[in-house]
Amino acid sequence: MAEAALTRATVAEVMAELAELADPRTREVNERHGDDHGVNLSRLRALAKRLKTQQELACRLWETGDTAARLLAILICRPKAFGRDELDVMVRQARTPKVHDWLVNYVVKKSPHAEELRLAWSADPDPVVASAGWALTTERVAKKPGDLDLAGLLDVIEAEMKDAPDRLQWAMNHCLAQIGIEHAEHRARAIDIGERLGVFRDFPTSPGCTSPFAPVWITEIVRRQDRSSAGGIG
Repeated sequence: MAEAALTRATVAEVMAELAELADPRTREVNERHGDDHGVNLSRLRALAKRLKTQQELACRLWETGDTAARLLAILICRPKAFGRDELDVMVRQARTPKVHDWLVNYVVKKSPHAEELRLAWSADPDPVVASAGWALTTERVAKKPGDLDLAGLLDVIEAEMKDAPDRLQWAMNHCLAQIGIEHAEHRARAIDIGERLGVFRDFPTSPGCTSPFAPVWITEIVRRQDRSSAGGIG
């Protein structure tokens, strides 16, 4: 498909392009992580770069329900063009991990409705939706803590994280680590909660990667930050 044509592509043309890019081996690897598509993400991003931003096409691709199409839609959409209710529906439709993560990180976080949705989603009975709310809270912990009740967040994490469903547990654990990393006054308590709950203590971690076990995660990132602020000495 020529580049000029791609900028005016129809849904059918884009779906055909995605079908050509699909690879059985890539799909096999992705399915191990819960993602039902076989398109290499580098190739998907290259296609998005050629298509450029096309909000209407993005909406039509999302409506197909196809995972690769939805990932592409996220890359070519205008995040601020979605209404609050549209984003709420979309996050409830985003059931595969990669679509969910990209939707929250690439679209919702850039939306003027992010804070309203954060508050609504964090208490949602659907654990996948709630995990999106916690992801938005983690973003605020790091960038705009402002009026956040960090001690209250630690109370909730301490009471609920150990028995939370997988996706929600992961998001709450990230928030726990972020509080410990960014806010020294809460660091000791965050580490203590992590130690007592033991969530991800035995999580397999590749060489060179930081463990998601919160006490290790917090300690390692703070160590790196301290070393960086000291100019790498020591």
